[in-house]
Amino acid sequence: MSSHSVSKIFVVGGTGAQGLPVVRGLVSDGKYFCRILTRDSKSPRAKDLLALGNVELFEGSFMSEEDMTSGYRGCDSAYINIDGFNTGEKTETYWAMRAYELAVEDGGINFFVYGNLDFVYKKSGYNPIFRTGHYDGKGRVGDWLLAEHESNRRNLPGSYKMAVAVFTTGPYIEMTIARGGPMSPAIMTDDDGEKVDVWRAPLGEGAVAHVALDDCAHYARWIFDDPARSNGTNLEVAMDHVHYADLAKAFEKVTGHRARYVDTPMEEYWKSGPMSAYADQVAGYSADRNDPASMTVKQNFTGFWNMWRHSGNNQGVIRRNYAFLDQIHPSRIRNVEEYFRREDEEGRNAGKGSLWERVQPENISPILKVHMDAKRAVSD
Repeated sequence: MSSHSVSKIFVVGGTGAQGLPVVRGLVSDGKYFCRILTRDSKSPRAKDLLALGNVELFEGSFMSEEDMTSGYRGCDSAYINIDGFNTGEKTETYWAMRAYELAVEDGGINFFVYGNLDFVYKKSGYNPIFRTGHYDGKGRVGDWLLAEHESNRRNLPGSYKMAVAVFTTGPYIEMTIARGGPMSPAIMTDDDGEKVDVWRAPLGEGAVAHVALDDCAHYARWIFDDPARSNGTNLEVAMDHVHYADLAKAFEKVTGHRARYVDTPMEEYWKSGPMSAYADQVAGYSADRNDPASMTVKQNFTGFWNMWRHSGNNQGVIRRNYAFLDQIHPSRIRNVEEYFRREDEEGRNAGKGSLWERVQPENISPILKVHMDAKRAVSD
């Protein structure tokens, strides 16, 4: 493909857990070239992206108008997925809106795609028990972007030409077998001395609309490959609404080792659950802990778990159109057993061991970039 026909996309969030498969999917066949904004072009994830080809690294910050303006220059599209675990809700809301405004100002950006999460506070009718900062920060911007697009489509005063799409994901299924997250597993020993993989969560009979990261590559391509169809839309994706009793059963079936889901009262979860050690820290390691707008980890993820407690069987607060997802991605991962089987096979083939081996305390690793960034922020 000649260079003049390649679409050049400015990417914010490319080194994140979601950004890696999205960029991989975009550059896989040479149709797109990605300019990745990164604070550290020598980081392992940045180097992994560079090795894909059709990628250039651009050092800077999304919290700099100068850097964002320079990043847009020469590109015709943008994929913006700001890390709320870095900024906190308040800062993310501001800089996501500025990212859009600066893209319009640039004049050369024809398509603006925004990495989003469900606006659960609004979807619940503004019920305070569902306030989840890292969801609401993205969700209110996503709604605002679609409203801006609608006013622009109607040729209201100040209208301009730029297509917009919103890409709404959710908790990655990879987080159920990773360290440091809200649904990280723990290996425990039963009374009979046998090891058991245990998920302790305040989920009740609810379900989490988990997303498989590899599928994000396909969904991103669908958005960028067909802007005439995706323009003005909010593509809400998930693998399945996963009930954690089913999660444990699938793990047992695939690995041959025992697993269990333990429904845990919220207060007990915050005393001894996987996030209890930093429950009182600010949700957003770069956020101002003295700002009244900042939520603590406990406040933020209490709303998070309430969201999923009320989303069982795809009939509650958060819903997905799985028939539509089947239509646009026929080979998508559809259930947790399928995901575990793929993960077990790919891990063995890569020499990383079986799925059971990789969830052991000495082997389990994080999936979210926030764990690396927070560690670096503490050491700086």
